[in-house]
Amino acid sequence: MTDLPRSAVVRAARLASLPVGMAGRAAWGLGKRVGGKPAEIVTAELQARTAEQLFSVLGQLKGGAMKFGQALSIFESAFPEEMAAPYRAMLTKLQDSAPPLPASTVHTVLAEQLGPRWRRSFVEFDDVPVAAASIGQVHRGIWRDGRTVAVKIQYPGAGPALLSDLAQVSRVARVATAWVPGIEIGPILAELKGRMAEELDYRLEARSQEKFAKGFDGDPHFLIPHVIKFGERVIVSEWIDGEPLSRVINEGTEEQRDLASQRYMEFLLVGPGRVGLLHADPHPGNFRLMPDGRLGIMDFGAVKRLPHGLPDEMGRFLSLAVDGDAEGTLAGLRETGFVRPGMDVDAERLLEYLEPFIVPLRTDTFRFSRPWLRDVFQHINDPRRPNYAVGMRLNLPAEYLLIHRVWLGGIGVLCQIGGEVHGRELVGAYLPGVDLPPLGEPVV
Repeated sequence: MTDLPRSAVVRAARLASLPVGMAGRAAWGLGKRVGGKPAEIVTAELQARTAEQLFSVLGQLKGGAMKFGQALSIFESAFPEEMAAPYRAMLTKLQDSAPPLPASTVHTVLAEQLGPRWRRSFVEFDDVPVAAASIGQVHRGIWRDGRTVAVKIQYPGAGPALLSDLAQVSRVARVATAWVPGIEIGPILAELKGRMAEELDYRLEARSQEKFAKGFDGDPHFLIPHVIKFGERVIVSEWIDGEPLSRVINEGTEEQRDLASQRYMEFLLVGPGRVGLLHADPHPGNFRLMPDGRLGIMDFGAVKRLPHGLPDEMGRFLSLAVDGDAEGTLAGLRETGFVRPGMDVDAERLLEYLEPFIVPLRTDTFRFSRPWLRDVFQHINDPRRPNYAVGMRLNLPAEYLLIHRVWLGGIGVLCQIGGEVHGRELVGAYLPGVDLPPLGEPVV
């Protein structure tokens, strides 16, 4: 394989094969049912084939198509179980794998970014990548000072491919919505497009990573590798080992799940206050559970700059909702634009709508799980429920869009891990403006 397929026509044709392939498999399924094959078996085979094609097309294209697939993969916990099984493995696989670039292309990029004598900086360099994702792949090497390093290399042509892919994916969004019922695809695509320029400039990513690394130096709970050298399309940083979070999700012990969940939630909360940045790419491929219990974090291409930390009103409104103050919660949401002026919203119905999101803070510990997340999605997306209309009247201010996506994605990952966390304690310690009322009887 050479570089990313750069031709817009070729890439559009591959993306178009997704709905066409789905239609073809539907016809195949109808033929099988007419032929007497049980409907449930045909449906399972159809979903498995669709999942296989989805992974193949998005993975081969890399770029925006695969970035979109990764964004979807963290929401698989919300799938109905009968639908989730055939997609789970394929979507999760998108989190840390893609067909690699040939060595000759890798060497060309390194020569352009680090100079024609780039090999002199390395004692060893492995041409075979250890990880490959949406816009780049990672190689292992030994730096001239003896440190083992990770060398992140951007795919040639990644920029035009990203924008072209996201435009094409937008055109097949209806099909994508069928893959992930209950999730709004449009805002995910809009937000991805909005931050592509930053993700493509590895110089910005390297500076963000180093800011995190310095801020968390010596932290007993987290390990963030320092940057050694960087260019526009290459980052050389310290190597970290550890158990990939995707493996903890698939086969981790209960102890590993609990520890990983606790560290993961803490990192999302503590980062903005400590370094003024929110790590905005929460999928499991960016995290490692270290042998000493720390959480290793990688990939800082997507960040939200929060120089004053998370907004104080987040903690204030959350505290009011946990305390059952319906009128205060509604007034606060109006004040910050979550409810538009003049919009008629019943305060008690609003509190009922928000209740599933508050439940994790009503006890000392809470175990996030796929069934819980499915119940939440059913709660907010079921038009038969009285509070459904409340959700239709809420607004998401622009400054909260990325924060909202990160936290929604983070909850999705926590439900994949399935660990128990001291969420109330973490929120009380790290979320500005929070003042939770004393615990009452545990909510069952």
